[in-house]
Amino acid sequence: MAELIFVLCAATSIACALLLFRGYRKSRSALLLWSSLCFIGLALNNVLLLVDRVLLPTEPDHAILRSGFALVGLMLLLVGLVQESK
Repeated sequence: MAELIFVLCAATSIACALLLFRGYRKSRSALLLWSSLCFIGLALNNVLLLVDRVLLPTEPDHAILRSGFALVGLMLLLVGLVQESK
């Protein structure tokens, strides 16, 4: 059951990133670009979680690397929000 949830979370993050980027290509809104970059980081986090917990459970834990992808994604969104507010 956990495997299904990991796959669904990764698929949702990837779908959000693709839809946000498609919206950016149509409207050229900078906030959509920053949001899509954020969701790319979150998607990488979710994919690495799937690999870490399901595909390679005996390998060492990659929690720091996973958290790094999420942190970079959220930092990109924060940069976009700050630039949009100026």
